[in-house]
Amino acid sequence: MPENPEIPMEGNGPIEPAEPVNPIAGTAEEKLGKAPEGLPGATKEPATNDIVGDAAIVALVLPEPVTVAPAMEPETMRPAAATIRLEKKHPLAIRWMHWVNFPVLFTMIWSGLLIYWNDSDNAYQHPHAVYRVGVGSLTLVRLFPPWFWKAIHAPYRVTEGLGYHFFFMWLFAINGILYVSYLLISGEWRLLVPERRSVRDAIHVTLADLHLRKGLPPQKKYNGAQRIAYTAVILMGLGSLVTGLSIYKPTQVHWVTTLLGGYEMARWEHFCLTMGFCAFFVVHVVQVVLAGWNNFRSMVSGYEIVPAAKATLEEERSAR
Repeated sequence: MPENPEIPMEGNGPIEPAEPVNPIAGTAEEKLGKAPEGLPGATKEPATNDIVGDAAIVALVLPEPVTVAPAMEPETMRPAAATIRLEKKHPLAIRWMHWVNFPVLFTMIWSGLLIYWNDSDNAYQHPHAVYRVGVGSLTLVRLFPPWFWKAIHAPYRVTEGLGYHFFFMWLFAINGILYVSYLLISGEWRLLVPERRSVRDAIHVTLADLHLRKGLPPQKKYNGAQRIAYTAVILMGLGSLVTGLSIYKPTQVHWVTTLLGGYEMARWEHFCLTMGFCAFFVVHVVQVVLAGWNNFRSMVSGYEIVPAAKATLEEERSAR
């Protein structure tokens, strides 16, 4: 074959040889000649100095960077709203006086029993052996049977009982006066004294505790039963001080002893109030156990865990 073959002719003149195709330039023209779809505002300008082969590379001028807002987190990735919170329930002063009163009242009851042993010893048939439950000469239960006195080692410890009783009565009186004063000054008494519906709520709570009714009435800091019980205990403490004083100094405060019905009646009243404290103590401990650790913790640390939707005690206080 000739080294330089002639170019075939067609028509009246020779066919111009095809211009060499630069693959780079062609590809750039095809790929860069149009703005990519989805990029609005893209323009192209020919490069002035960059030449590859016989074709100019087309420079693609893009618009300003597009800022894309981050996608919203799905609901499942958002932190869950709190369903519980810590509520400050009992101020420090109330907690201190509550726990101080416990050993003081216990010692008062124990030492009082040592004193009452003198008038309850059946062996000597004392005329004041009246601590019993019965009607007339019929005795249903004696307070207390001989085995009880032996269990607490009460016989012949009257002097010891008097010493403890007369010492701790001052602590009991001071603690009680401070407690009532704090309730009045701080306004906490508003959360403690019974309301108009407290009797109805107390019956409802009692039936629920006995599993005779389901559900509990709405409760704030204290329910109806607690309001009645705690207020009654304060009045019982006052009664114990007054009756105890009339027994301790029947001559000096004879007018108080007379108002109480005389010395023997004052002794009866003092004894009945003591039994009331014992009954309250048993019920109180049982209720604390049933209420659980959260309720007990509130009297130790001052805080308890409550539902987040429950009204705060501050709102309860301000509502009054």
